[in-house]
Amino acid sequence: MSTNVRSTNPVVQAVVSGSAPPQARMAAARGLLPLAQDELIEMLVALRSDADEGVARAADETLASQEPAALAAAASSTETAPAVLGYLASRRDLAREAQESVALNPHTPDEAVAALARSTTEGAVLDTISINQQLLIRAPSIIDAVLANPARTPDAERRARETRREFFEKERGARQVADELRARGMGAAAEFFEVAESVGTAEGISLEDAWLIAEHIEVSDVDLDDSWLPEELIEETYEQRAAAAERVISEASAEVGGAAPERVALIRRIMLMKVKDRVKLAMKGDREARSILIRDSNRVVAQAVIRNPRITDQEVEGIAAMRTVSDEVLRVIAMNRGWARQYPIIHNLARNPRTPLPTALQILTRLYTKDLKGIAQNRNVAEAVRRQAMRIVTTRGQ
Repeated sequence: MSTNVRSTNPVVQAVVSGSAPPQARMAAARGLLPLAQDELIEMLVALRSDADEGVARAADETLASQEPAALAAAASSTETAPAVLGYLASRRDLAREAQESVALNPHTPDEAVAALARSTTEGAVLDTISINQQLLIRAPSIIDAVLANPARTPDAERRARETRREFFEKERGARQVADELRARGMGAAAEFFEVAESVGTAEGISLEDAWLIAEHIEVSDVDLDDSWLPEELIEETYEQRAAAAERVISEASAEVGGAAPERVALIRRIMLMKVKDRVKLAMKGDREARSILIRDSNRVVAQAVIRNPRITDQEVEGIAAMRTVSDEVLRVIAMNRGWARQYPIIHNLARNPRTPLPTALQILTRLYTKDLKGIAQNRNVAEAVRRQAMRIVTTRGQ
């Protein structure tokens, strides 16, 4: 037997390695050597697989006779060897508190936790295991074990299923959609869903919704410039996204006297996507997707719309007049040289009360006198803009 124990005690090393005399090894297996409790348990666990059947059987019997308090102490100690923790996880008679300690011990091997999740009859232990989401993600076999155990509690089952759906089924679902889209020649849509975070999640969109959204994606990744994006995106809760969806639906309906059911459904599907996916869709989506996401209260999403390489001048002209759009979007439009040379766009920016004041004031000098007169009398714009418009009109008259 090779030495495979943490203990540096030469007696333990000699017994486990097989270099100790047979009589000494048998005495060790019977627990007769003067050793510390942790060293004794580690040595006995190692001897359970000894080539000498008599030694292995004696070690197993000695372990079975250990006091529950000693086993509980080993289960909770961060100094306990992984092999010992694995043995404890396999003990059907281990007390519930000790089982929980094994499950919580960071040195317990994943496969041992999975074995414990399969065999325990304690629902509280399964609760303890299911709370550790990082563990479930690292070792999905533990999820299967929890769900297969009839002793699982409703909470343990819910956590296990949520983790499976969020980190495993979602990935498979998005990849399934992407593969099918690519097979149909819809490469841009496939690229979107290969990295999507919203597909197949409890707080995202279904596979059926993903197919509908795919029809509104037209820009490939190679055509995107995402250098302007912030390093981190602030995520919202599902409730916040749902509330935003209802707001956008209300705005869209008010403008056209009632949106069609199909458009309402599309708005809801898009707005329920997570921020990262909405940003990507805003830069890759078609005109209909852009018309929805420009209303997003998340400024990064709205900015992504005007970074879409397929956006038209007519769309920008309409956005420049919108009073529900982010002021940052209006500022970026004004900074774009191509759009700033188009009179209808700058005229709409100057008349839009949402346009940042410095931006609106800079635009005024480029407007026709008749339009300046209209702005000077427009009570919806800022007073400073009205006054400046009148000054320019007066100066030009002189």
